[in-house]
Amino acid sequence: MLVSFEELEKNARVWIYQSNREFSKNELVEICKIVEGFVANWQRHGEDLKASYTIKYNQFLVLAVDENFNNVSGCSIDASVSLIKKLESEFSADLTNKLNISFKDNNNVNVVSMADFQKYAKLEKITSNTVVFNNMVTTKEDFEQNWEVTADKSWHKRFLVQ
Repeated sequence: MLVSFEELEKNARVWIYQSNREFSKNELVEICKIVEGFVANWQRHGEDLKASYTIKYNQFLVLAVDENFNNVSGCSIDASVSLIKKLESEFSADLTNKLNISFKDNNNVNVVSMADFQKYAKLEKITSNTVVFNNMVTTKEDFEQNWEVTADKSWHKRFLVQ
């Protein structure tokens, strides 16, 4: 059951998939059609999931489920991963590489390998004030408050020069 992202409870569970590149406007139209179709019919053992999605910076796909309505199951999570793999294949994008880290440089979103992020931190090109994206958040509330934060307020701080 597709609902608006804003309608979901603050404790709704979220999964963030970060693309290694920004999607074009035409790609976003297609991606939205595919994701909306999936979310509208997303189920857990034949029961509807109250779910939504949002896309941020033309590059981050966020899936969300209100588990107060119905909990997700292993099978429903597997179905969402299959969706992501389909998108990766169709749009030649990497959405599942957890070793990619994203950060802002002015208003630009940069995606780099963890090794490069560590190197930039050592060179102090990335500092405690650099805005990073904490894709480890797990609830809608955490997403809204702690997803886009300065590096000193995220797990990224372990790479900063002290």
